[in-house]
Amino acid sequence: MKIILLKSVEKLGKEGDVVEVKDGFGRNYLLPNKIALPANQANLKKIEEIKKGRKKKEEKEKEGLLKLKEKIASLSLTITAEAKEDESLYGSVKEAQILKLLQQEGIELPKESLTLEKPIDRLGAYKVLVKLSENTDVAFRLWVVSS
Repeated sequence: MKIILLKSVEKLGKEGDVVEVKDGFGRNYLLPNKIALPANQANLKKIEEIKKGRKKKEEKEKEGLLKLKEKIASLSLTITAEAKEDESLYGSVKEAQILKLLQQEGIELPKESLTLEKPIDRLGAYKVLVKLSENTDVAFRLWVVSS
C-alpha cells in the first residue's frame, strides 16, 4: 500500500514522503491515527500545495533571521555597573539586563537564547552569543563600564 506521511515516522520516512508499507500497518495504524493519507492523485496534489506553502514560509523566516543576525552582529552595547577599585563588580550583569538593552534596540529574544563566555563580574568587554535557531548563532560585544 502506498501512503503519504503526514508526520515523520522513525525508520519509515519524513513528513510528506510517499512510502510503501504493508497493507495491515497502513490500514490499522497509520490511517486511523492520522499519521498518513492514501497516496491517490487528490492527496498527492494537496501535499504538493502544502509543501510549496511551507517552503515559502521557511524562506521568509530564513530571510528575517538573516536580517536579525546582521543587526545583532553589528551591535556594540554598553552597560553601566557599580565597581570596586580592582574593577570587580558589586554583583554581576545578568541576562535580564542584557535582554533589556536589546529591547531598547528593538530586538526581542527569549532568555534562553543568550550565552555568555564567562560570568560578567568585572569591568571590560565581553562577547555575548545569541542562538537564533538550531543552526544560527551570532555574537555581539557588550562593554561593562563603571557608573
